[in-house]
Amino acid sequence: MEGASLNFSSAKLYVKHRNCEEEILKVLEETGHEGRLIDKKRNPLVDGNQSFWYKDRKATMTFVSGVFTFIGLILYFISSNQGISTPFFALGMATGGYYIAKSSFYALKSFSLDMNFLMLIAAIGAAILGEWSEGAAVVFLFSVGNTLQAYTMDKTRRSISQLMELAPNEATLKTTMGEITVPVEELSIGDIVIIKPGEKVPVDGIVMKGRSFVNQASITGESIPIEKSKGEEVFAATLNEKGLLEVKVEKLAEDTTLSKIMTMVEEAQAQKAPSQQFVDRFARYYTPIVVMIAIVIATILPLLLNISFEASIKKALILLVISCPCALVISTPVSIVSAIGNASKQGVLIKGGTYLEEMGQIKAIAFDKTGTLTVGKPVVVDIDTIKKDFEEDPLKIAATMEMGSEHPIGRSVVERAKLEGVNLDLILDDFEAITGKGIKAEVDGNLYYLGNPQLFNEYGIGLKSIEGKVQTYRQEGKTVVILGNEKEVITIFTITDEIRSMSKATIKALKKVGIEKTIMLTGDHDKTAAAVGNAVGITEYKSELLPQDKLSAIEELVQKHKKVAMVGDGINDTPALAAASVGIAMGVAGTDAALETADIALMGDDLNKLTYVVTLSRRALKIITQNIVFSIAIKVLFMILTFIGRTNLWMAIFADTGASIIVILNGMRLLKTKSK
Repeated sequence: MEGASLNFSSAKLYVKHRNCEEEILKVLEETGHEGRLIDKKRNPLVDGNQSFWYKDRKATMTFVSGVFTFIGLILYFISSNQGISTPFFALGMATGGYYIAKSSFYALKSFSLDMNFLMLIAAIGAAILGEWSEGAAVVFLFSVGNTLQAYTMDKTRRSISQLMELAPNEATLKTTMGEITVPVEELSIGDIVIIKPGEKVPVDGIVMKGRSFVNQASITGESIPIEKSKGEEVFAATLNEKGLLEVKVEKLAEDTTLSKIMTMVEEAQAQKAPSQQFVDRFARYYTPIVVMIAIVIATILPLLLNISFEASIKKALILLVISCPCALVISTPVSIVSAIGNASKQGVLIKGGTYLEEMGQIKAIAFDKTGTLTVGKPVVVDIDTIKKDFEEDPLKIAATMEMGSEHPIGRSVVERAKLEGVNLDLILDDFEAITGKGIKAEVDGNLYYLGNPQLFNEYGIGLKSIEGKVQTYRQEGKTVVILGNEKEVITIFTITDEIRSMSKATIKALKKVGIEKTIMLTGDHDKTAAAVGNAVGITEYKSELLPQDKLSAIEELVQKHKKVAMVGDGINDTPALAAASVGIAMGVAGTDAALETADIALMGDDLNKLTYVVTLSRRALKIITQNIVFSIAIKVLFMILTFIGRTNLWMAIFADTGASIIVILNGMRLLKTKSK
């Protein structure tokens, strides 16, 4: 074996090896654990066909232990011969303690003292002292705690794996011989699949024929169906509601957006948050120290104080039980897993516990304008021809220059030309893009400039004659794009981008949940930025920013507010997203680059999800803190009670198991957090 890594949250062990799979399973069994091989292509986190109680042998052994312990207790209280109950207590210890002893053996074998070892020593000590009832209670209740912990984690994993189960296992493939049903794993890129009304989309693809409304809630979290027609993208696990669609396969089953989401959720849950790293470091030293203290109490305390060895050993055993860090160790992971799992079902991907905790401490949020606060699909509104005697069609020249552009403004010019039926047959030469300002190129042998006023100022082309017009357009919130040649301005194009309907409500809601500052960062002119800012409720903005300027702005905000989030499109704003405490990308469903760029990804275009993320993160941070403080406090309290002689093994195990159940249930409350 060359290496191995365990993902506790998904219950998966990833092994890099040169041996056959059967040998890996054999080695795994030798460590005291059970496992099964999973299919790399479609691998739900848990086996959805069997219930937890049916497949978990530890749960069965716990039940049997409870039966023997209960019978022993009945006989203990009703029989004058209390020795008759001892065999039942012994059987209760043997059945409930089998897996505890097994885990302890392998823990010792690897030179690590864990919680199972503490419980085993306590149970054996109780038996040696003749306290069979307490020994059985220790084993049974600890086993119950472990079973409940496993059950709740299994339930949490199921809530995530249900996403993968949404995708159909089969697809209707269109062939020259007709329609045939095939497993989705057998589909190839370029195949045509037929999706009938009421069926789920099997893979990611492009609609080739048909029109329908598709519910994309499983991917984007949006409950309102989206109309899909020829040329538009559909995702695996989304529901085709009405029409018949023919879809060309664009991604294999294992590469779909849904599969990527599942992989990212697993990886996110495997990443340890700062609070979890603290707990792990604490537990690493805590357990050996507790064992040493227990040994001192059992062996040295009777020599120093006037107490019997039996009493001191009993105190040591109680200390071992109450000191077991079960609740502390599980306190953070169950909260992180629950929060990230909840978010994924709401169409929000959080890359790990670190970002969940960081988001819970955010004080300021910076927004990109285009595609974030606005729809991101600018349209040409005005075509104001300044040079009236210009012979060529200005729109035709501008669209020719922008034909290869990927910038939203450039695309809007081309779309306007297509809308008016302009034939783009001019010859384009010597094209050059000037970052943040515009472009210059030769069209049919003549040199033209197309861009913002800064471009013309840079090349010394006078704008005095149009300053008033430019000012007026900007005050209206419009972006000004100028077409001109080496001597003069030819035409002014004004472009506007529709503001998202939920932008204003989102900014208002963020302030209500405690975000101290919202700021807009944009490359647009000051007047345009002011108009958009006023419309959405952002009073502070920075305009005419190049990518490096946005980066500097984020760095300044971080210095001032410490914890800052940046919301952008995940690609164009990459430097700023990387510099922020948390980078958040919007509307990235199906966009691999954006998924990889951001720390948090909003799969749909719903800006309201941002308030949900802030609320969820702060609630998670609060619950994690509650769990850690409670876990430590209950230990300290019962340790004090142990030293003053106010506890016994029954109370100790109840306290330990009870604390574990409380922190688990508290963490699982995050599964119920909803987005509005």
